Amino acid sequence: MDDMDRPKSRRLVLEFEDNRVLATVFGQHDRNLARIEQSLGVVLINRGNKVAVEGEGMQDRASAVLRHLYDLAKKGHSISIGEVDGAIRLSENGADTMSAPEAAARGKGASGPAGLRITTRNRVILPRSRGQADYIRQLTDHEMVFAIGPAGTGKTYLAVAMAVSRMMAGEIDRIVLSRPAVEAGENLGFLPGDLKEKVDPYLRPLYDALYDMLPPEQVERRLASNQIEIAPLAYMRGRTLAHAFVILDEAQNTTPMQMKMFLTRFGENSRMAICGDPSQVDLPRGTKSGLSHALDILEPVDGISVARFSSEDVVRHPLVGRIVDAYDKADE
Repeated sequence: MDDMDRPKSRRLVLEFEDNRVLATVFGQHDRNLARIEQSLGVVLINRGNKVAVEGEGMQDRASAVLRHLYDLAKKGHSISIGEVDGAIRLSENGADTMSAPEAAARGKGASGPAGLRITTRNRVILPRSRGQADYIRQLTDHEMVFAIGPAGTGKTYLAVAMAVSRMMAGEIDRIVLSRPAVEAGENLGFLPGDLKEKVDPYLRPLYDALYDMLPPEQVERRLASNQIEIAPLAYMRGRTLAHAFVILDEAQNTTPMQMKMFLTRFGENSRMAICGDPSQVDLPRGTKSGLSHALDILEPVDGISVARFSSEDVVRHPLVGRIVDAYDKADE
């Protein structure tokens, strides 16, 4: 008996229109299918334009993942292991989460039937977890968003993507990216080189995100014209940032006074994203984190939204999520 003809009660058979699109979903040497099998405990058998799904209690999730990835591939998206992992995470919350209606994303650059999406020059970015989908909605709908959670959840990356998308759409004039250089105690004098060479190592993650969103020549041109500005937090004092998308990274390493100074830079037609992980504070012992202090007093304020991530939203290697969980248990 052919594998596809075994009793239907033991399997779910999916049929797709385009074999070439389906090959993109499967990945090289069917590695994407293997990832779905490993993660959901199912068996996937592909034959032509059909895929049979076997697995008690997980057939619906595997089916939703395959159909979601097929829809992405049909629209021209590449299907990486990261996209597969994201689809698997989203499937845990049901098919509705994986196919959020286009009306859920208001504003240019963040819409689409395959979930919220952010369009930049280099790529289209889709949420890979429920937390990321909620965060994109908050960045779309609110003027100031605090993003709180462990490393690897996409807090800063998605904020930079949204900033680039809004700049491309003409909704803002410039992007300002900042973070505290707390490892050097904001005293950079002992480091060799000029100011740029002193602070660049602390700002490198922001550069990396920008080069992922825009061609290198555009990044360099916009940096040279100050349309994109990357600066340590200490250099924000005394400024008013209007018509800008302003992002503060590593916000847990600010003091309450620094945080107040930064938040009050907010100007007309601007947006702010404040990203940090309260579990990774590098401030001197006994110094209160400006991020925790701000959340205590600002969360109820109208116009401010807080996106909270957990280990389930970690979109790096799955091992990172397990490491976060292990540290959280140890702290408890």
